[in-house]
Amino acid sequence: MGEDARRLWDAAQALNRRAAAVSPAAGRLPSLLFFTDPERTPRPWETAARLPPGAAVVFRGFGRDDALDTARRLGEATRARGVRLLIGADADLADRISAAGVHLPARMAGEAASLRRDRPDWIITTAIHEAAAGFPLDSLDALVASPVFASVSASARPAMGLDGLARVLALGVATYALGGIDARTAQALSDSGVCGLAAVGAIRDAFAP
Repeated sequence: MGEDARRLWDAAQALNRRAAAVSPAAGRLPSLLFFTDPERTPRPWETAARLPPGAAVVFRGFGRDDALDTARRLGEATRARGVRLLIGADADLADRISAAGVHLPARMAGEAASLRRDRPDWIITTAIHEAAAGFPLDSLDALVASPVFASVSASARPAMGLDGLARVLALGVATYALGGIDARTAQALSDSGVCGLAAVGAIRDAFAP
């Protein structure tokens, strides 16, 4: 593991330990989430094959024709590494490849309750962009707050900053920070209460083959 990867992983683990001291359930969650993107991570299984055990991959196929093939490759890579695999916005695909759970975009958060009923063993997370009423908090294992810091993503919203993140954390659900996350910005989260880190480019670069 290179220096950048080690710094990112160490920061994620430290955050998870602090969160677990307050809520033991947080300690059962992955501390680092690698979010895929068809444009920015065209071969995500290569990164997945280098992640440390205890991390997780969130595969977002965005309806592409090669989603099933990519998900299968990720399934092989993650199983070999002891890394969990979540499927974005597609419970059927998660079932098909025996994934560990699903990640829902904010617009699909309402589906969490039925998914929890049908698949109590799954990890179920959802994106959240501001602290708002109506989220099915009892059915979720974690929230992914984004973007916390300014992000290079083409679809990025204005950064919520640490104050916005604090409002999400006040909902009382384990929360990951996504958006502008790297080994440097992770230091600003040390006392935030998040249960881990989530990223696309920073993880891709740090754990590059």
